Amino acid sequence: MTQPHTTPRRPGLRASAFGTLCLLSALLSACHDAPPAEAPTPPAPIVQGNQLRFAQGHPQLALLGLTAAAPGKAIAVELPARLVWNEERTQRIYPAFAGRVSSIKADVGQSVMPGSALAQLASPDFGVAQADTAKAQADAQLMQKALTRQRELFEAGIVARKDLEQAEADAARTQAEVQRAGARTALYGGSKGGINQQLGISANIKGIVVERNLNPGQEVRPDQSGPGIPALFVVTDPSSLWVQIDARESEVGTLKVGASFDLVVPTLPGQKFEGRVAAAADFIDPATRTIKIRGVVNNQERLLKAEMLATARIERQLGAGVLVPASAVLLRGTQHALFVQAQTGIFERREVELSYQGPREAVVSRGLEVGEMVVSDNALLLARMFRVAQDEAKPIAPMAATSAAAKASVAAGQKP
Repeated sequence: MTQPHTTPRRPGLRASAFGTLCLLSALLSACHDAPPAEAPTPPAPIVQGNQLRFAQGHPQLALLGLTAAAPGKAIAVELPARLVWNEERTQRIYPAFAGRVSSIKADVGQSVMPGSALAQLASPDFGVAQADTAKAQADAQLMQKALTRQRELFEAGIVARKDLEQAEADAARTQAEVQRAGARTALYGGSKGGINQQLGISANIKGIVVERNLNPGQEVRPDQSGPGIPALFVVTDPSSLWVQIDARESEVGTLKVGASFDLVVPTLPGQKFEGRVAAAADFIDPATRTIKIRGVVNNQERLLKAEMLATARIERQLGAGVLVPASAVLLRGTQHALFVQAQTGIFERREVELSYQGPREAVVSRGLEVGEMVVSDNALLLARMFRVAQDEAKPIAPMAATSAAAKASVAAGQKP
């Protein structure tokens, strides 16, 4: 039988192909493991005179925001403010006599009228005042009877005129004591029916009870009053509130008595309230370096609450000058400066004078023209780069001067 023809296997070729595949795999693996080529480091900016120059396309240029200087105009100045009760429409009630609370007649949120009872106290001290009134009335009645007898005796010629006059003076004194003691008890709600030691606490104005700091059975004393001690009751008319504004020294001329301002409350977005300046302090708070301004705002709708934090906005006329963002102004010692873009990538440090500086805007009165581009974002970064470039350039200057002197000596035929 004829055997089928087969091609003989060649193990050498198979090993060679396997080796080639391993070599290619190693080369590919080495390519993947090789670190990527690092991007070239951009050249550092250089200082020429009062200018800092960057190379074209320097990545730091993208961090510097520019703003065009604008002509001076009226700007909105924002000042921190706080709402408090209008003290001209507020009554804070403290105990006039020591005693114990026997009953509460009014609570927080309740409307009251002048004379409305708020609480009742059982007060032995007030009982003493009532007893003084009753005693004065008894003495006055006795003196009145004595005066009547003296008049009858005088008309009969039994007593002298001086005795009648003495009786009239005694009666007048006792009557005056009745009026004094009666006025005292009536001032604090005393009844005319005798001595009951019941002291009534009442409101003297029309308003709302906004604070109550006593409970039934509580002992109260007259010395529990003064700064830092809460009143028994606080009654106020919340339709008008005071606005306490902390103004900077530069805003005193704007916030005069009668000036208007807008009040913005963060918790009431989209709403604006108009206020009026009612008073201004004559001194500067040494702790905050601000001047206390008191304003009044209408609160008929009762949207505003005491102790709310707000922002008072006023319009201020800046007059002549150039307006720039406050972030563009740098302060070194007592001198203000900013960076002006002379050309693309070239920035000039320029000293300026300010006529106004607020938290957001500043007015340059000298050293800048309208339309010039100033660095408003990352100006501090640019100032630091300017100082670093100046420090790096300092050692070069003496070497350059020495080299120039040596060349001049050689040119003159002398040894350097």
